[in-house]
Parts: sequence; C-alpha cells; structure tokens
Amino acid sequence: MRYSVKEIFYSLQGEGFHAGRPAVFCRFAGCNLWSGREDDRSAAACNFCDTDIIGTDGPGGGIFANAGELAGVVARFWPAGKSGSIQPFVVCTGGEPLLQLDSELVHAFHRENLFIAVETNGTILPPENIDWLCVSPKAGAELVVRSGQELKLVFPQKGADPEKFARLDFQNFFLQPLDGSDLVRNTKITVDYVLAHPKWRLSLQVHKILKIK
Repeated sequence: MRYSVKEIFYSLQGEGFHAGRPAVFCRFAGCNLWSGREDDRSAAACNFCDTDIIGTDGPGGGIFANAGELAGVVARFWPAGKSGSIQPFVVCTGGEPLLQLDSELVHAFHRENLFIAVETNGTILPPENIDWLCVSPKAGAELVVRSGQELKLVFPQKGADPEKFARLDFQNFFLQPLDGSDLVRNTKITVDYVLAHPKWRLSLQVHKILKIK
C-alpha cells in the first residue's frame, strides 16, 4: 500500500494524556469527515478542524511506496542516541489516520521500536496492536470505536454531550475546550463541567499556548 502523508515532524504532544511528551508526528493526508476545503467546511461533520490535511507538501511529507519506507523515515525523526531507555513515540494523526494506517504499517513501526499512538475520530475500526488509541468523537458521525486508552471530546459540541460517552470502555476521559472565537467561554464551561463530573479531566492544547508546532 502507498501512504499519503501531509507532514512528519518532531515536537511535544500538546493534548490529552501524553501532553508534554516528546513525539514524532506522522500526519496523514485526508479525512472522511471533511475534505479540507474551506468551501466544504459549513457542511462538514467536523466543521471546526484547524489542520491542513490536503496534499503531501508539508515538511517531511510525501507519498511513501510501502510501510517499511514510511516507518524508516518516521524513526529517523527521533533524536538518535539521546533517549536512554525511553521508547521512541510516534503519534499517527490527520486528518483521519485510519483511512491509511493498516496492520502492515503497525508491524513496520514496531520493527523500528516505535510506540504507536493514534488519534482518530472513531468512525473506522483500527488494526490490531496499536499501543495507544485516542478517540475524539464528532457530533453527527457514527462512533464505531467504543473502547481504547483515551477518549478526548472537544467541548461543547451540539449533539455530542459527554453523557453519551461516559460509559464507554476507555481508560481515560478528557474534555477539551473548542478553539475559536469563543475559546474563553468554552474553556470556562469545560472547567465547570469537569469540576462537576470528576470522571473527566481537562485537556488543553498546550502546543498552541506555547506557540510550537
């Protein structure tokens, strides 16, 4: 299988359980909930996405002919000889990474000793042996992935109330304020909700606060 990747870069994970952890990000091109074109945003199932997911022209991006080639490139973004016993960490994101991430690529990443984290909208069943599965449900999209290590809900979303997801089989539950012009208000109501429902934890987009990639 050929893989279309928008960009690959090394930074800090900015959200959720692993916030602050150094990671190589492999951002796959394309999504099943939005075309990436502004003309389509208002009708998209995920109309608040702030990521460029079109094409393969980002830093480190391209078309990769096979899983081994992509895994080797991703592994080389990890700082060589400076990790000690820390396992290299790759975050597969998008767009929607499960449109492309398959068992062959999972095996190739593991052959490179990469710990695999996936950020998905939960509408596509994942291959086996992913190390960390983070699901971010979107209102109006059918959720088929109902278990994993982390559920991270952007809040508020009309039609995606936290109560709908609180009984699913996830190890960690996060609410993340919806970015945009109402971020201050959304952050306050997210904090208030978490304080009133302590099963949930607050996730902030730390990379935006720090103004890093």
